[in-house]
Amino acid sequence: MRHHRLPDSFRDIARDVYLPLIDWLDKKIENPLFIGINGCQGSGKSTLADFIAAVQAMRGRRVAVLSIDDFYLTRRERKQLAHSVHPLLQTRGVPGTHDLALALQTVDSLLSLSPGDTIQLPRFDKSCDDRAPQSQWPTIDGPVDMVILEGWCVGSRPQSANELTTPINALEENEDSDGRWRQFVNDSLKNYQQLFERLHTMVMLKAPDFSCVYRWRLEQEQKLAALRPDGSGVMSAEEIARFIQHYQRLTEANLITLPSHADVILELNHQHGIDRAQYS
Repeated sequence: MRHHRLPDSFRDIARDVYLPLIDWLDKKIENPLFIGINGCQGSGKSTLADFIAAVQAMRGRRVAVLSIDDFYLTRRERKQLAHSVHPLLQTRGVPGTHDLALALQTVDSLLSLSPGDTIQLPRFDKSCDDRAPQSQWPTIDGPVDMVILEGWCVGSRPQSANELTTPINALEENEDSDGRWRQFVNDSLKNYQQLFERLHTMVMLKAPDFSCVYRWRLEQEQKLAALRPDGSGVMSAEEIARFIQHYQRLTEANLITLPSHADVILELNHQHGIDRAQYS
């Protein structure tokens, strides 16, 4: 957990919120248990996923942690998509920029992994905006007790045609004036449902609003910069402001629609604390 560069206040969150959540997950009957973690950028999804895995390891259980980011299309594939569909698809992140077949194959293999079997877990190298070489993918031995899939769009549901009509920010208005990009993203999200339908349990880290995303993403980039003194792969404040507009539509929709579908809602405040945990 050290690489997350967590504040001292994380100890209280871990004790009061995350450990009770892990105890609750342990009571689930599915084995292996497939858990989805949704939250906007910078909400703490990877921290929670890694904490669950670390605690379960101490309890003698094996957990495979995946991020939706691990399944991004290669840089070359996204370049081809940008040329054939819309230039905005060069930027990774939105539905349609992931290798859904690879995600389904990986998840299904993990959920059926037998003793003695080993599987590689795909990884994406954000510093070079490309999939990491397969020789660098970590491995995990079977069987696993839990599989965690975390991501900003995990569990997201497609919008109606009417909801897509009006641009919601400058990016959509100026660079997707005909709505072709957001229509492609929405159509792609329909196909993602076959992945999300496999989830046994859904946990949502619910931000107060979308305005938190810029500040939290800036904090993420500052942590990344501390790990990379040469500044490689680190975005400036201006780049972040444009970057997050790619995700505003679905993030705001998730804040409205996902709580009714989540099994656990962890309500965040503006300081990254958790005000309340709701279990259904």
